[in-house]
Amino acid sequence: MPMVALHWEKYMQHIREKYNRIYRQQMPAVTPHVYRHTFCFNMAKSGMNPKTLQYIMEHSDISVTLNTYTHVDFDDAKSELQRVMNG
Repeated sequence: MPMVALHWEKYMQHIREKYNRIYRQQMPAVTPHVYRHTFCFNMAKSGMNPKTLQYIMEHSDISVTLNTYTHVDFDDAKSELQRVMNG
């Protein structure tokens, strides 16, 4: 694991431990990698360019990015079709 990742991992662990000592509702152990995926998923839902997501996630192949962040359900398809028809 790169040093930067280890630094953030320890930083997040410290925050979680401090929070869990104070509050009854415990914060789960979530890694910076999971936070990055959550951020990218939200950016994909908001319409961010997949090439930008590929760069952020450091995927060597765009197909990995597309397979990870472009899941569509019926509501997504319906709202996108409405957006195209109105715009």
